[in-house]
Amino acid sequence: MSDLTLVFGNLPPEPLWVPVIDFQLPCGFPSPADDYQVELMDLNRIFFRNPDSSFLARATGESMTGAFIHDGDLLGIDRSVTPRDGDVVVAWVDGAYTVKTLSKRPNGVRLLPANPAYEPVDIKCPDEVRIWGVVVVVLHTLVHESRLGLSYVRPS
Repeated sequence: MSDLTLVFGNLPPEPLWVPVIDFQLPCGFPSPADDYQVELMDLNRIFFRNPDSSFLARATGESMTGAFIHDGDLLGIDRSVTPRDGDVVVAWVDGAYTVKTLSKRPNGVRLLPANPAYEPVDIKCPDEVRIWGVVVVVLHTLVHESRLGLSYVRPS
């Protein structure tokens, strides 16, 4: 059932400033470029509001493709966020981690895949599952890092 590879490590306490161009990029018809401003934005504050309880994990498998989580995507997970019905969560079930959509029901909890080829996981007893964190961001690359000659993971 495991469809998550944990990547542990402390997030850097210092801001990670990146430039943001202040104009909209239409995904429909092209428009002429206007004058724009550049501001700096701290990626750590966007992706990890609570750095002491946040971490990255790499998704594996195809059970969440309908939620735009694909094999190899990096997931930003925050353990301090209280899981709500409909949240994508990291759950510990039957000795393995899994990423599913949380569905709270009067008679228990259901962990829902976002791919019809996979079955939901019904949890009748609360002791059968541990919600480990809430997925707050998905980093989905469009060009594989090997094609760019880059590695986004610091060697150990």
